[in-house]
Amino acid sequence: MRGQTPPDFGILTDRAFQKLYQNPEDCISYSQTLLISDKTPEHKIILRKIISQAYAMQGNYVQSVTISHQKDDDSTNEKLSAFAQLYGDYNLADQYQNLGLYGQSKKIIAGILTDPKLLINKNTKVRMTLAKLYQLQAINSGVNRNFKLALEDLDKSDIYLDSKNEENTIIKQENIIFRANFLMRLNKPEEAKKLLDKVTNEIISNGKSTFLIAFAYESTSRYFFLKEDYKTAISYLEKGYSKIEDLPYNDMKIIYYDLFSKNYLAVNNDERYHNYNNLYTNLKTKLDANKKEGIQYIVKLVETYNKKNFEFQEQKKIRQLRNTTIIVLFFILGISGYFLYGSRRSKDLKKQLAFFEKQIERERSMQLHAEKVRDDIKKEKDQKNTEKEASKVSKEKEDEILQKLEEWEMSANFLNKNMSISILSAQTEVNTKYLSEVINSNKGKNFNAYINELRIDHIASLLKKDPAFLNYKVSYLAEYSGFSSHGAFTNVFKSITGMSPNQYIQEIIKNKRS
Repeated sequence: MRGQTPPDFGILTDRAFQKLYQNPEDCISYSQTLLISDKTPEHKIILRKIISQAYAMQGNYVQSVTISHQKDDDSTNEKLSAFAQLYGDYNLADQYQNLGLYGQSKKIIAGILTDPKLLINKNTKVRMTLAKLYQLQAINSGVNRNFKLALEDLDKSDIYLDSKNEENTIIKQENIIFRANFLMRLNKPEEAKKLLDKVTNEIISNGKSTFLIAFAYESTSRYFFLKEDYKTAISYLEKGYSKIEDLPYNDMKIIYYDLFSKNYLAVNNDERYHNYNNLYTNLKTKLDANKKEGIQYIVKLVETYNKKNFEFQEQKKIRQLRNTTIIVLFFILGISGYFLYGSRRSKDLKKQLAFFEKQIERERSMQLHAEKVRDDIKKEKDQKNTEKEASKVSKEKEDEILQKLEEWEMSANFLNKNMSISILSAQTEVNTKYLSEVINSNKGKNFNAYINELRIDHIASLLKKDPAFLNYKVSYLAEYSGFSSHGAFTNVFKSITGMSPNQYIQEIIKNKRS
């Protein structure tokens, strides 16, 4: 009796991807079962990525990084297919984005999408990965407030979503929701609302994606918040939250808690505001700590990978040189044997043998010399690096760091309460010594003063542009801006603007009335 044919791997991963949007714990359990039984390196990379995404949705960024970079004992660089390498790069870009390292994520994606041959590849798996890369790039553009570019990236993502499976459907629906959010930021709320209504009906009729329903309702609540219809906004939040309340989508829940607290503050419901604000603060503290640990972990992993890759290349060169030497040696011995057999008494034979022995000796000498040169170059490079670290930042390097800081300032990562110069170093890929030196010399202040000024400028701008912020209490504004306390926020605000937050708000209200 013939055994049943096992399901196609594409069908299995499609199921795993569906479970990712239904319940991350079920997704992890199901995907790990597939991972144990599947021996194909390429399949393992895809399954680990799905598991990694499930952990990220739970807010467990350390485990997300760990599983996605897990390697098999027998895996080597030489075994990776072109697709596996592409998928690995996509995975790293996604990890960076999950950890808030948007600059690094953007850089990796930009490097991948410059390959014209890749962009016209007809392989289904490659096109699916390109769709995800463009979606990631759209999110990166949105974080940097370049919403027009973000919409263009989503258009490109949609072009590659041409396969008829559940994963393509989910990514398309996600793209529509992201598009609606970007349109709202471009002051096109009605256009955004039409998209949200349509995609919400599609998701509900499909009935398979709990996460997407919550995402759609959360985005719709933002529309009503902009319209200052806070009660309707709250009703959408309640409908959306009921879908994920008993599921571990902590990365989504923290957004809900934040939106709940803003809306209840706007309707002056202090009890519910404090309740959700406490939930938000506690979960944010927990996730920020995990994210910080994840950043430190991924930095170490990337450094280790680069080091191992360098060692692998060096060993490969040595093996190639050794193989060449062996081939030459056998060639020499063969010729020597021929001459010995053909004319044992020939006087020229000694000369030939001496000549070939010199060649072998020269080959050995060259190998030893090459190794010595490599060691000398490495020592010289280490010495130069040491000297470079000790010296001041060059003008070119300073300009490069200032450009990175300018891009970083657009991300609003400075609102993170746990922001430190080490986190800024990881996010900009600049060492802390250089950062400190450039901030001091160009900004005229130390790191803490620099971050605080960015926070105050940001909240002052929001108070002017978004009327809803005028209704918030100073304690919420302090929390939103990343300050540890109401008092610290007020003191810094006054030192920068010359007036207290309440005075500043009253001035704005007075100017609007006049």
